[in-house]
Amino acid sequence: MNRVLILLLLSLLLGGCATNPVTGDSELSLVPESTEIEIGQEQYVPTRQMQGGDYKARPGLTRYVQQVGQRLAAVSDRKLPYEFVVVNDSTPNAWALPGGKIAVNRGLLLELKNEAELAAVLGHEIVHAAARHGAKGMERGVLLKGVLIGAGIAAGASEYGGLALGAATLGTKLINQRYSREAELESDHYGMIYMKRAGYDPSAAVGLQETFVRLSKGQDQSWLNGLFASHPPSRERVEKNRQMAVKLGTGGRLGAQEYQEKMAGLRRDKKAYEYYERGEKLLDKSPEKALALAALAIEIQPKEALFWGLKGDALAARKRNKEARKAYDRAVALDDGFFRHYLKRGQVEEKLGDKAAARRDLKRSMELLPTADASYDLGLMARNSGNSQQALGYFRQAAGAGGATGKAASRELEQLDLPQNPGRYLKTALRRDSHGNLLLVVQNSSALAVQGVVVQVGRRDASGRIYRGIEERVPGILRQGQQVQIRTRINGVKNDRRLRKYAARVIRAQLVR
Repeated sequence: MNRVLILLLLSLLLGGCATNPVTGDSELSLVPESTEIEIGQEQYVPTRQMQGGDYKARPGLTRYVQQVGQRLAAVSDRKLPYEFVVVNDSTPNAWALPGGKIAVNRGLLLELKNEAELAAVLGHEIVHAAARHGAKGMERGVLLKGVLIGAGIAAGASEYGGLALGAATLGTKLINQRYSREAELESDHYGMIYMKRAGYDPSAAVGLQETFVRLSKGQDQSWLNGLFASHPPSRERVEKNRQMAVKLGTGGRLGAQEYQEKMAGLRRDKKAYEYYERGEKLLDKSPEKALALAALAIEIQPKEALFWGLKGDALAARKRNKEARKAYDRAVALDDGFFRHYLKRGQVEEKLGDKAAARRDLKRSMELLPTADASYDLGLMARNSGNSQQALGYFRQAAGAGGATGKAASRELEQLDLPQNPGRYLKTALRRDSHGNLLLVVQNSSALAVQGVVVQVGRRDASGRIYRGIEERVPGILRQGQQVQIRTRINGVKNDRRLRKYAARVIRAQLVR
C-alpha cells in the first residue's frame, strides 16, 4: 500500500498539462505514463485472482481473444504494453487497468454473436486505457482526497475480493469505478474507429449496445453487477454508435462463423459451470449435494480446475481430508496460477499434519494474492512453532482485513503483543480533583481481560518523555472495554496548566488466562 501511495504522490510532483494521445485535447495530467504502466502491471495479477483467475480449460479460446485484441492494439493511438486475458468468471464483464492491461470474462464471450462484437468490446477497453480514463479516475481521487486511497480501501464486488489484503485491492477499486458519460461515449467513438482501422465492421458496435440495453432491462442481476456497473448502457450510446457507423461506412469483417466455432466448446461447457455455481451455493448447507454437482461438472469438463476445487471443498467440509487433498492436487495440476487452490490445499494439509507442505502452499497462495485467511493460518503455524515475531507479522497483516478472520487475527495479535506493548491496547488519561490530587484513568481497548497493570506517572520533559515518575498499580482485573479511575500519590495539581505537565504510560500488564 505504501508503495502505491508513494507512486501517486510522486506523480503529483512530476505531472502537469499534456495532450491526450487519443482525443488530442490538452488536459491536466498528474499521473505520468510510467506510473500508469507500473500500477497496471502490479495490479493485473491480483485483480484477475479476485475475479476468479484466468480461464485455462480451453487455451485456444484465450489465444483467439488475444489475437483479436492485439489486432486492435496495433492501430490504437497510444502504444502501451497491451495484454489481454480471459477471466474465469460467468459474470458478463470486461475491464481495463491503466497501462493497457485488459480482461474479458468467460461469461461475456457467450453473449456475443461474432468476432466484430468482440472487437467492439476490446476496442472500447483499449480506449479506456489509451485515453487515460483510469488514470483520470486516480487523478480525481488525488485532487479530491489528497491521495488516491487510504489503507482501508474496499475491494469492491468480486467473489474473492473480501479476502484480499492491502494494496492488492487497488486494481478492483479501479475496474469498479463508474466511468463518466463522456468517457463511455469517447470509448465507443474511438473504439469504432479502431475497429474500422483493424478491418472490422463498425456497425457491430451498434448491435452490441442494443443487446446491452435490452439485457440491462431484464432481471439478470449478474449483468447489472458486471459490465453495466462500470459501463452503463443507454439509448444515447446506441444512437451515437449508429451515427458513427454511418460516418465510418459499414462493411468489414464480422467473423460470425469463426467466432461461433471458437465458442462451441465453451457453449458445451455452459451446463458444467451452472452445476459448479449451484454447488458453490449449496456447499455450506449440503456438502453432499455440492459434491454431486462437482462430479457432474467434472464429467462434462474434466480440465476445469474450479470443478476439482469445488470437489475438494465438499470433501473437506465432510472431513474427508485425504480425498480433499487429492482433489486439490488435481486443481493445482490443471491451474497452478490460482491462489485459492493453494490456500484450500494448504488448510487441508495442515489438518493432515503435513506442516511443511501446508506452509509452502499457503505462502504460494499469498504470492498470488495476499489474503487474510492465508495470513491468519500462517500466523497460527508460526505461533505454534514458537516463532512469535513471525506470527505477529502475519496476524498484524490479517487483522486489517475485518470480518471474522480479521477479528480472530486481532485477538491472536493482542494475545502475543499486549504483554510486550501494553500501551498499544490500554489507554490512559489524567485528571485532577478539587483537592489537587492527580487522577489516573485506564481503559482496556483490547478484546482481552488483563490484570497486574502497572502505569508510570510523572512529570514530562519537552519531548513528552516521563521523568521523576512513579509506578501506580491498577487493582484487580480490567475486562474488555472497562475503564477505571484511581487516585495517584501525586498531589498539588491545582490547575489545568500544571495538569498538562504530567503524563502516563502503561509499562506492564498480564493476560488473564
